[in-house]
Amino acid sequence: MGRAFEFRKARKMKRWAKMSKAFTRIGKDIVIAVKEGGGNPDTNTRLRQVMQNAKSVNMPKENILRAIKKASEKETANYEEISLEGYGAYGIAVFIDCATNNNNRTVADIRSYFNKCDGALGTNGSLEYIFDRKGVFTIENNINIDLENLEMELIDGGLEEFEIETDNLVVYCDYKDFNNMQLKIESLNIEIIRSELQRIPNTTKKINADQAKKILKLLDLLEDNEDVQQVFHNMEINEEILKIMDS
Repeated sequence: MGRAFEFRKARKMKRWAKMSKAFTRIGKDIVIAVKEGGGNPDTNTRLRQVMQNAKSVNMPKENILRAIKKASEKETANYEEISLEGYGAYGIAVFIDCATNNNNRTVADIRSYFNKCDGALGTNGSLEYIFDRKGVFTIENNINIDLENLEMELIDGGLEEFEIETDNLVVYCDYKDFNNMQLKIESLNIEIIRSELQRIPNTTKKINADQAKKILKLLDLLEDNEDVQQVFHNMEINEEILKIMDS
């Protein structure tokens, strides 16, 4: 799954670079999960998923429990999940998932970023054909796991394909099968290191390194916004662009 590998490499950019930002985003996810299904992770699969992700970014257990307790309080405001999409410079498609308590503020901020970087915010649904929405699970690659048997088991959960990495396995399913896959992996007593819904581009667009700088500026602005949870794009990443991203 070369395009997915390229996509994941690109997303290493600055997403979880600042620990405080990671904790803030996880905190919002916890509020949404608790408001949606209660504060008991044994009966709330989404909350279990968020707690797994919190562990993956080294969020202290006491912080997680405190966030769950606070989210359970009636006076704690909920966050609305919204998606925004548009084109950056050079026709690069950008999809943004947000969690906000003020839609007008969020939309205005995101529109201003596109305008600053020679792009334009589009209408909802305008980029659906460019991205495939997938459930992506990173699980432990235990030497005792029989990969053929595992594949057969995971097909019941909606498996589309999986990749073997050095220490982990990455499992892909349709976004509609996300909960089923989580339950299936848990039933096999395999540790889920991280799980999330991703929008994976079915085609990528090639631009040169100088052009990429303008796109990277837009992505940085989006990533730094407190209402933004995830950012996806279809810019093709090559070694030259990776060097700019890592600088």
